[in-house]
Amino acid sequence: MSVRDGQYPLPVPMSDIDLFLSRPTEAVCQVLRNFEGNIVILGAGGKMGLHLCLMIQFALLKTGQSNRVIAVSRFGNLKYKSEYEDQGVETLSGDLRDSDFVKSLPEASVVFYLVGAKFGTADNPDFLYEMNVDLASRLATHYRSSRIVAFSTGCVYSYTTATSGGSHEGSPTNPIGEYALSCLERERCFEEVSAEFDTAVILIRLNYSVEFRYGVLVDICKKVMAGEVVDLSTGFVNVIWQNDALCQIVQALALAQSPARALNITGSAILSVRELALAFGSLLGKDPLFIGDASGSAWLNDASCSHRLFGEPPTDISTMINWTVAWLTAGGSTYEKPTGFERRDGKF
Repeated sequence: MSVRDGQYPLPVPMSDIDLFLSRPTEAVCQVLRNFEGNIVILGAGGKMGLHLCLMIQFALLKTGQSNRVIAVSRFGNLKYKSEYEDQGVETLSGDLRDSDFVKSLPEASVVFYLVGAKFGTADNPDFLYEMNVDLASRLATHYRSSRIVAFSTGCVYSYTTATSGGSHEGSPTNPIGEYALSCLERERCFEEVSAEFDTAVILIRLNYSVEFRYGVLVDICKKVMAGEVVDLSTGFVNVIWQNDALCQIVQALALAQSPARALNITGSAILSVRELALAFGSLLGKDPLFIGDASGSAWLNDASCSHRLFGEPPTDISTMINWTVAWLTAGGSTYEKPTGFERRDGKF
């Protein structure tokens, strides 16, 4: 029996996917009960911003709280303002590089920082630095009186082997490529502001969030479906379902401190790219095509600390694979933004 036969249906109708990805857990609600005042999400127009905003809004409604949830972005790239406003999230549209716009932003007790640039920056180092470093320093200083959850990446670590179990929060940070280096420098901006102003900060080293329309699993599945080669240059990956990642990230709000603290967020398994492609092929009735040899190292994270704190992410890899196939075979759209996870030079 295949996905088309209904063995692996989507968990909700396709029109409800964004709401499904935004569901808060009781643990999320419990954490947010401890915070009053505005909750500002900077850079809310990207891949995770809508679901984070809606998760917080839904949790506050569930607990009867009156905090304002304010999404800040230029919007219109992946998500539109109406998608936020229809659910009660306020929006402020503007360019965070504009100092006058930043000065107009409301005070906040809590700030989630999702601002950053990655794709298309390999040939534009000045833009990369402006977005990932300079802007972080200015916005962290602007919100120095707030509690800040700053999104980062597992790419700040050195490559490590699959047998090592992945990099933990105390592992060496020797990033490969200008993008990863800019992310490490972004972290240092938050660390400096935290130290100078006693700002409570948690740095979220995420690696890699996936959902129906974006991520490593979508990249691999689309190649198998199209009969294209799957590059094994990066032979192993971590993934975590986006709703699970966001639930843990919101819970991490309670861990923000000065000096700033880093926390890995990802799934519990180190996954073989070859085995993932073969699993997709089995469901799709296709034999995957491969190119390259798996390197002995990759960006791999050990998230055992977050799992001890919040529990292991509940969505297992089999479910993620089945949902990805179900979505794509049903004609579901994607963001058409390949992750580039195969790249080993750090250029995106």
